[in-house]
Amino acid sequence: MYSIEQLIEQKALNLGFEKCGIISTDRMKGYNEKFKERLDKVKESEPFYEGQKRLLKFQSDYPWAKSIIVITIPYSKYNVPEELEGHIGKSYLYDIRIDENSDENKNRNEFERFMESLGLKIAANHKFGIVGMRWAALEAGLGVIRRNNFFYSESGSWVHLEAWITDREMELCHVTDIKPCPSGCNRCVNACPTKSLTEGYTMNPLKCISFLTTFGGRNLHTEPLAEQFGECIYGCDICQDVCPMNHKKWKGGKSFNGLAELASSLTAEGIMNMKEDFYRNRIQPKFFYLTAEELWKWQVNVLNFMNNQYKEGYRELIIKACNSEYEKVREMAEYICRKRRLTIDNGVDMD
Repeated sequence: MYSIEQLIEQKALNLGFEKCGIISTDRMKGYNEKFKERLDKVKESEPFYEGQKRLLKFQSDYPWAKSIIVITIPYSKYNVPEELEGHIGKSYLYDIRIDENSDENKNRNEFERFMESLGLKIAANHKFGIVGMRWAALEAGLGVIRRNNFFYSESGSWVHLEAWITDREMELCHVTDIKPCPSGCNRCVNACPTKSLTEGYTMNPLKCISFLTTFGGRNLHTEPLAEQFGECIYGCDICQDVCPMNHKKWKGGKSFNGLAELASSLTAEGIMNMKEDFYRNRIQPKFFYLTAEELWKWQVNVLNFMNNQYKEGYRELIIKACNSEYEKVREMAEYICRKRRLTIDNGVDMD
């Protein structure tokens, strides 16, 4: 006779999830302490974390919550299109939050139906998390949190986390044998181009390339850190890519739902020439952080990339963008033209 915890874990594994753990809600108290510690270390980040404070009071929002079910979902099994490597963050390429056609999304829905069939009352927030998921996964023994702040399982940091609260007292914890960060290793901190990481286990999210190229950075032409973005267009994997504990963790071999077909459209040239309808119907449904009205943000990011990685082949696209229908795109393109003394309008010098 299997316990309810074992039934839940077995169902998760059968659906292809990597690991499943269950903890008491009481074990989230340490998260509150770490949250306060993060704010104390980087006080200027408080506006960013304001919305995250809801994670500290989930029990007042859900007074019936007694335990938390958390799973790890690896995405390192997927192929990374060559033209997107190093330009778009991998977690965004395989984001399952709004991609209803992904296998992971379908399996997650089936997992929820199974838990409800066991008589459990559950709640989740698939877009932003209902609890501090990295802490919950750590407490459940599913892996470790490393100096770059990412959660690592046996698949390295290339995992999504999902969590549900439930009304039943349960516990299913594991003991991980994943090694901690090597003594003295500081590769992630040293590699961070914008110094968002200034020491292990902390960061200033307002300086993070992933933040500034997604839901932040609305004025990149005046952003002093923009020139440090290197080859990044949307998101950043640098602190994960340099991590020795991620060495050989990316397996590849499988194609992610529809990604290969879209890869050429997500290059710098493809984004700058992208039509609004194509963006709304094909691109935006796969990328969580930007809305159907924010093709301009993608194009501003690309212009910044072209400025940082400038070559003569980009001149025409930059000059063309000076006549964009989007104000922010025009501002960015005109800034680059002034900086690089490019000419527009039949030879008129932007200087």
